Amino acid sequence: MISGLAATAQNALGSLVLAGGDPLLHVVPHFLSNDPNSFLSHVSNHVFMLVVAAVLLMIFVPLAATKKALVPTGFRNFLEALMQYIREEVARPALGKDTDKFIPFLWTLFFLILTANILGMLPINDIAQVSTQNFHLHIGGTATGNIGITAGLAICTFLLVHFSGAVRLGFGPYMKHLLLGHGPIALAPLFIPIEIIGALVKPFALAIRLFANMTGGHIVLAVLMGFAITGIQMAVNDGAYGMLGVTLVSALGAVAINLLELFVAFLQAYIFTFLTALFLGAAIHPEH
Repeated sequence: MISGLAATAQNALGSLVLAGGDPLLHVVPHFLSNDPNSFLSHVSNHVFMLVVAAVLLMIFVPLAATKKALVPTGFRNFLEALMQYIREEVARPALGKDTDKFIPFLWTLFFLILTANILGMLPINDIAQVSTQNFHLHIGGTATGNIGITAGLAICTFLLVHFSGAVRLGFGPYMKHLLLGHGPIALAPLFIPIEIIGALVKPFALAIRLFANMTGGHIVLAVLMGFAITGIQMAVNDGAYGMLGVTLVSALGAVAINLLELFVAFLQAYIFTFLTALFLGAAIHPEH
């Protein structure tokens, strides 16, 4: 039994060292199955984690809403505080009287991104690999660290912004506002290309900002943990006990980065939602 546990620990250590040698293994998408005949071979770990985030929200948010206590406590209190802040401090300054019309979309964006960010910080994949002794298994990960997913969220925002603007102002007036702004007709050849580029840059910036921030932090964390595991391996295999100092410093650095990542998880969800509210406000209230 002891020899079996030792073998498992050795395999886990080897897997962690390999991952530390290539930090991108922690952020690139992996398919859930290597069997080409399986449906899971077409589903990446990032898509899987996005679905998990959505399911968790659909379960726990309605449960919190069913509690009828006059004074909210616990998770309901936390949830209501965030919802109130998004509505009054993020949406209302940009959307005014149209806040209640668009706040469900903004709440959905914020909580979906936040939940995906936080799930990506949990060592789900490492626990699954060690418990199953399958070190090629990839089921965890940060969904918002996938440019395809962040681009999908940005495209949803892009479509809602321009559809809402066209419905509010009328298609013709909105296209004139979108392509010319407040410039004179004579400068249309100059303004139109600039405005088209500006309209496309906004969703592109939304997608890249969220993707880069969530990916960069995990790469740094993987590098630090790679140093820590390598230090342990060198101390055990080569007797280089001085490398344990590198392990200690790397582990402390990883803890600090992890705390920073928690802050970034909230910050990036807020920034995506805040910019979406601004873009919506500019589309439906061009006079402002």
